[in-house]
Amino acid sequence: MEKDQALFLSHCIENASPISYDFNKLEIVSGTLPKFHQWTNGKHTLAGYEVTRLDSDIGYYFLFIDWHRNENYYLVIYAHDKSTTCAEIRQIQEIDGTPHFVWMYKPFKRDGKNDQRKAFFKQMFGSTTVQIKLPSSPHEVDDFFNQLFKLCQNRIKADKIVDVFDFEK
Repeated sequence: MEKDQALFLSHCIENASPISYDFNKLEIVSGTLPKFHQWTNGKHTLAGYEVTRLDSDIGYYFLFIDWHRNENYYLVIYAHDKSTTCAEIRQIQEIDGTPHFVWMYKPFKRDGKNDQRKAFFKQMFGSTTVQIKLPSSPHEVDDFFNQLFKLCQNRIKADKIVDVFDFEK
């Protein structure tokens, strides 16, 4: 996504009063997020937030970051323990005249079971492609967060499905 779009989204979040979520802005120092994670060190970061769903205490970190150092900004969502990313979203498409994030589930585990993960994701959620409407104002941030949390939870569920079911039999 372009820098202007990332800045607009971060301003929507900062000016929002979501009903179902609490968020804290992370401190950006000289355009970077110091001591967050080895994958973010030295990368230009426009904004970062710790976002928690109030009814469950499930939380993630949302970072608007130049992920590949090429002036192409991503919304990178980290697990709350910072162990891994749940989603790296950069693609925006106009759908019915409204901008949406478009993200595809593409597991890259090294256990030979990625086809089962993708099949489960598609069966459970209708497609391996997820479209998330971008907020046009701070009033739409609650729904935006709902969609992002759903994406992350579905991703985690699909990644772990091979631990739940034995696909070998």
